[in-house]
Amino acid sequence: MATRRVPLVLLACGSFNPITNQHMRLFELARDHMHSTGQYQVVGGIVSPVSDGYGKQGLVLAKHRIAMAKLALQSSNWVTVDEWESQQPDWTETVVTMRYKTTLYRFPCKSMQELEDNIRLCSILLRPLPSGPCPQLKLLCGADFLDTFKIPGLWRDDHVEEVAGRFGLVCVSRGGASRQNIFLVREWVRNETSATEIRRALRRDRSVKYLIPDAVIEYIHKHNLYTEDSERRNKGTVLRPLAKQAQPVKSLDD
Repeated sequence: MATRRVPLVLLACGSFNPITNQHMRLFELARDHMHSTGQYQVVGGIVSPVSDGYGKQGLVLAKHRIAMAKLALQSSNWVTVDEWESQQPDWTETVVTMRYKTTLYRFPCKSMQELEDNIRLCSILLRPLPSGPCPQLKLLCGADFLDTFKIPGLWRDDHVEEVAGRFGLVCVSRGGASRQNIFLVREWVRNETSATEIRRALRRDRSVKYLIPDAVIEYIHKHNLYTEDSERRNKGTVLRPLAKQAQPVKSLDD
């Protein structure tokens, strides 16, 4: 008797400044790997850009990053863009975004219709599946993400434990073995193009064709994004995660 697979949603949080072909490849690689385990059926993917409150130098306005991500994903029938995180006035911790998403479809589903309705609340496009348990949510990330857990002041210890323990990660890397609730996906076609390099090339008026979708390139030129002026945005600003984690926690007596 075949084992029923667990429906799974992949969530990628980040700047997406701008979204690149490599960002989208992460979803395809992760879906193939999770299907190959025989345990999961990936039913949707979410791109969740950070808010303007993140404070990273060169970060263009969220409305542009959202628009570019939507243009890039027009050809995908299972990955979509979610605007909730980008619309928050302050930077939102990754674990808070994950909690928010799970509350939208964590309740037991009695029918396929309930499962579809709950997932649509998260703006996910769902392919028909047999009725069953509500989807699990796992964080999708690139090869360097796990190293950020070690940066002093960037993550709270309890948040690391919740992301890695309660939810789990699917990390696309160049090797290594998976461990409990952390799935390492082999990146069999090497592509190390970064959004930082894309912005640098654009500022120098160099071609980025085939590195990001044509529709995104057109949008960037139309709105004159990624210039010397835009790269100075937030210059000297302390990255919001570092500033926020440095704030003392108020006691109940305060």
